[in-house]
Amino acid sequence: MLFARGLKNPEGPVALPDGTWLVVEGGADRGCITWLSSDGRQKRIVAKTGRPNGLAVDHAGRIWAAESQTPSLLRVTLEGHVETVAVGCDGESFLFPNDLCFGPDGAIYMTDSGVQISQFAPNNIVRADFENVHYDGRVYRIDPANGKVTKIDSGIKFANGIAFDSARQLYVNETASGSVYRYAWSEGGPCSQRELFGNVIDPTLPHAWRGPDGMAFDSECNLYVAVFGQGDVTVLDADGKVSNRFQTSGNLPTNLAFGSNRQRRIYITEYEFGAVEILNTNSAGLALCDGSA
Repeated sequence: MLFARGLKNPEGPVALPDGTWLVVEGGADRGCITWLSSDGRQKRIVAKTGRPNGLAVDHAGRIWAAESQTPSLLRVTLEGHVETVAVGCDGESFLFPNDLCFGPDGAIYMTDSGVQISQFAPNNIVRADFENVHYDGRVYRIDPANGKVTKIDSGIKFANGIAFDSARQLYVNETASGSVYRYAWSEGGPCSQRELFGNVIDPTLPHAWRGPDGMAFDSECNLYVAVFGQGDVTVLDADGKVSNRFQTSGNLPTNLAFGSNRQRRIYITEYEFGAVEILNTNSAGLALCDGSA
């Protein structure tokens, strides 16, 4: 089912409490955060930031955006005011801020894919020798009150989607391998030791640049993963096993989010057709943290 169309490289869907939506448009001629009406028919630009990617909204209605053109974490209001919160960690600059979410401790958790876009996808086209690119994907924790950044992990081959489950465990995926990693919660936050949770690559398909992008949990502990280049949403069960694959209209789904008000639907952003699709599900989404811990 089609929800919205006419978007340029959409990503980072976020459901607002009133049923409206935010997405980013990463196309070179757009580079903005976009508001969509509850029926998907109306849209307006909230702010042009360059090439935004992941989004999260806190309890006060402030928008947090992972900006990849000028690598940074931004805080944006619905009125369009943009403020830079962080550009790196302990002297190490961000390279490609990608996805982000709030954790149960009120902090922001953000992935950095670990490569500059100009090196990985010059002219917005992924290099044919993408396997030879050096990736130093990272996971960061950011205190929204003071902008302090702490690095949790690094050395991930294109860190991408990020989410927490109901047991406070943190999940981060690795696009280049198809793996989804899990970090246990220790006193004070996620530990830095990652473990393999599952993999979303369909082994029957030919080799190409494809792998996990955005992801979200439902209320039954199933993890829904948009698999870019594979044209599906792959579902991993509580044991990390593939339980289902739902085909998307286009081959390039980038991210997804459950609808607000306990809707049993996920909304999927898709690059190939510049659209947001709707997929009906058996369960509602797991309630997201909003920074109010």
